[in-house]
Amino acid sequence: MSNGRLLWVDDEIELLRAHILFLEKKGYEVVKATNGADAIDLCRQQAFDLVLLDEHMPGLSGLETLTRIKERSVSPAMPIVMVTKSEEEDIMEQAIGSQIADYLIKPVNPNQILLTLKKNIHKQEIVSEVTQTGYRKAFADLAMMIENARTAQDWISTYRQLVYWELQLQEAQSDMSEMLKMQKQEANGGFAKFIRQNYERWIEQSSKVREFESSKEKAESLPPLMSPDVIKQKVFPLLDKKEKVFFVIFDNMRYDQWRTLSTELSSLFNIDEELYFSILPTVTQYARNAICSGLMPSDIKEMYPDLWVDEDEDEGKNLNEEQLIQTLLQRYRRKERFSYNKINDSQGADRLMQQFSNLMTNELNVVIINFIDILSHSRSEHQMVHELVGNEAAYRSITLSWFRHSKIKDLFERIAQSGYKVVVTTDHGSILVENPVKILGDKDVNTNLRFKVGKNLAYKAKEVFEIKDPRRVKLPQPNLSSTYVFCYGDHFFAYPNNYNYYASHYRDTFQHGGVSMEEMIIPLITLEGK
Repeated sequence: MSNGRLLWVDDEIELLRAHILFLEKKGYEVVKATNGADAIDLCRQQAFDLVLLDEHMPGLSGLETLTRIKERSVSPAMPIVMVTKSEEEDIMEQAIGSQIADYLIKPVNPNQILLTLKKNIHKQEIVSEVTQTGYRKAFADLAMMIENARTAQDWISTYRQLVYWELQLQEAQSDMSEMLKMQKQEANGGFAKFIRQNYERWIEQSSKVREFESSKEKAESLPPLMSPDVIKQKVFPLLDKKEKVFFVIFDNMRYDQWRTLSTELSSLFNIDEELYFSILPTVTQYARNAICSGLMPSDIKEMYPDLWVDEDEDEGKNLNEEQLIQTLLQRYRRKERFSYNKINDSQGADRLMQQFSNLMTNELNVVIINFIDILSHSRSEHQMVHELVGNEAAYRSITLSWFRHSKIKDLFERIAQSGYKVVVTTDHGSILVENPVKILGDKDVNTNLRFKVGKNLAYKAKEVFEIKDPRRVKLPQPNLSSTYVFCYGDHFFAYPNNYNYYASHYRDTFQHGGVSMEEMIIPLITLEGK
C-alpha cells in the first residue's frame, strides 16, 4: 500500500537517485520531472500528495513554477516543499509568502525529507494516533478524578481535563469522542449529586462575611467564587490599583468556546484564566443580573424592586443592567466613571467602535455581547441554523468563525493597544440536551426547558434538583408555595399533553437554566495587552 504519491522536480534529478530509492523503500511512489513546464503539465493532469520543488532550474524558476502549479493544479491545496541551495532571505520570504509547506536547504538528507513528508502528508494520522493513545492512558485518571471529586476545585479541575481532551480529540478527528461523551455524562451525574449536596450551603455561607482561615479543610469548605462576587473580587481590585478596565460579558459562553476563542487572543494579550460557578438558574435574568448587581436575585428584588422583573411579567428580564451596575458602585462608594454598552448585532458593534475614543475617558467600560446566546436560541428555532451547528464541535467552530470576522475582534485589538486591562466572563453556559423529563404545571409556569418555577408542579423528585423553599437559596418567591426545579445533565422538561412535540423539537438543541458542568462552571479571564 502506497504511503503517498510524490512529484520531485529538479533539473539534476539523476543525482537524487539514492534519495528516491530511499523514499520508494518507505512506500512512496515518486514521479520525476526535470523542469518547471513539465511539472506544471503533470500537476494539471494528475493528483499528487506533495511536490518537492527545486528553486534553481533553467527556464522557469522554482518560484514561478510554484505560482503556476497553485493556479492550475487539479489539487490546489497540495503541499509544495521548496528545495534550494540558496539561503537568501528574500527567496525564503517569497517562498513563504507563496504559502509553501516547508523549505529545505541543500544538501538534504533522506531523513529530513521523510520528516517533511510526515508533517505534511501524515500529520493527521500521527496526531490522531498519539492523541488517542494519550486519551486511553488518561481515561483511568479521569475516571478516578470524577469518582474522587469532593470540592468545587476538584470539579473545576475535572471539567478542565474533560474539555482539554474534548478539544484534543476534535483536533485529531478521533473516533474516541463517543467514549469521552460517555465520560462527560458520568461526570455530570456526579456533579449533579455534588450540587444537590452543597448548593444551599454555598448560598447560606456566601450571605455571611467569610473568615478565611489557614486550615486547608476550612478553606475547602468555603463556597467557590460565584456570580455576585465577580465584579467585587475581580474588577474592583484592578480599579483600586488605578488600572482602567474593560469588563466584557459574552452571554452564554461555555468554557470550551472560550478555549477556542483564546487562540485568537493569545497574540494580543497575556491571558490569566480561571473558572467560577454560575448561580442557579443558569439564565440571564438571574445569573447576569447577579453579576451586574453583586447581589443574589431575591436581594435585588428586595432592595431594588423597580429593577427586578418577575417570571410572569412581560417586560424584558435584562433591561436594567446598567442601573444595577450603578447601584453596585454606589453601595461600595465608588466614584469611577463607567459606560455600559450591549451589543446585539453588527450595527451595535459598529456603533461601539465608532465611539471607542470616547470610552477612553472612563475608568470602567462594561460591554455585553449577545451573539453566542442568539446563536444558541436560533439553533432551536431555525432548521438551517440547526444543521449548521450540528454538534458540539460545530458550535465551537461557528463561534470561532464569527469572532474572527466580527467587529468584536477589532474591539479587542483596539483594547490591546489602549493600556486597559480586560476582564472577560460569561453569565452561564449551555448544554446539548437529549433526554426529556415529564413535568406538569399550570399556565403560569415559565417556559424555560431546563428549570421551572411554579406553585403546582408535578414531577418525579428523583429526576430533578428541587428547591421547595426558594428563600434558602436567595431566589424570588412568586407565591408562598412556589417551588424551583432544575434538570440535571442533558435532560430537558416536556409536558405530557404535548410530549412528542417537545421531545422531538427540542432534543439535540443547546439549552441552559439547569445543573451541569457546561452551564455552571464558566470562564473568568483577565487579559493584559502585550
